[in-house]
Amino acid sequence: MVTAADPGETRTSVWLAAKPAAPARRRSEAPSGLDRDRITTATVRLLDADGLARFSMRRLAAALGVTAMSLYWYVDAKQDLLELALDRAFGELRPPTAVAEGAVEGGGTGWPGQLQALARGYRRVLADHPWVAPLTAAFPNIGPHARAFDAALQRLLDATGLVDAARTGAHLAVSQFLHGCGGTVRRAPEGDFCLALDVLIAGIEAKAPTGGAPTGRAPTRP
Repeated sequence: MVTAADPGETRTSVWLAAKPAAPARRRSEAPSGLDRDRITTATVRLLDADGLARFSMRRLAAALGVTAMSLYWYVDAKQDLLELALDRAFGELRPPTAVAEGAVEGGGTGWPGQLQALARGYRRVLADHPWVAPLTAAFPNIGPHARAFDAALQRLLDATGLVDAARTGAHLAVSQFLHGCGGTVRRAPEGDFCLALDVLIAGIEAKAPTGGAPTGRAPTRP
């Protein structure tokens, strides 16, 4: 199983690594037809097809029709590609960009409806890409799409009106619920997930300053 780094190894996230000011070799020596975006797309495709345990730079290079060394023009290590693929998967989510009291962008009712949509979207990513869950535990997951997801979740929790310990508790409950999906997404029926999500949201509503007043939202449907 792939881990973030070997024991005793210090590694910088691909999202934090400084880019070199200039290539070490002449640009004309770089393999043609490759770029980081194409390599990341191929990485996601290979992970979906073969799984995390079988992923290697050699297999990726074969899928792209290049030599394994060609890939190192664009990333320093296999772990860099896994981080890029992880964030690419989170790019499939469409987090809400605005929260209005009593209404949500694209339909629904307030923050409960948006939180339902966000959580169900997260579950779909885990179901479509089984390798995502273990990588979220292995890497810091701080790419742009992951940060957009976290920002959307923070906005939804802000919209609840909860503050201090209650706000912290709600964030912890939602985060643990979503991360827990990684181990159960292929075992628990979606209906069970939706029921658990309704219970979670009802608990947050009960702690909200409104005293848990009805929001008019419909229960989550599988």
